[in-house]
Amino acid sequence: MSDGCGYGGGFALLVVLFILLIIIGASWGYGGFY
Repeated sequence: MSDGCGYGGGFALLVVLFILLIIIGASWGYGGFY
């Protein structure tokens, strides 16, 4: 995880995309319920 352009950078990008998907999905889901 010392290299920023290798596995570390890719993993960080996946984590960010995953969090964004959770936030968008939660906002759409809760918005539909409420």
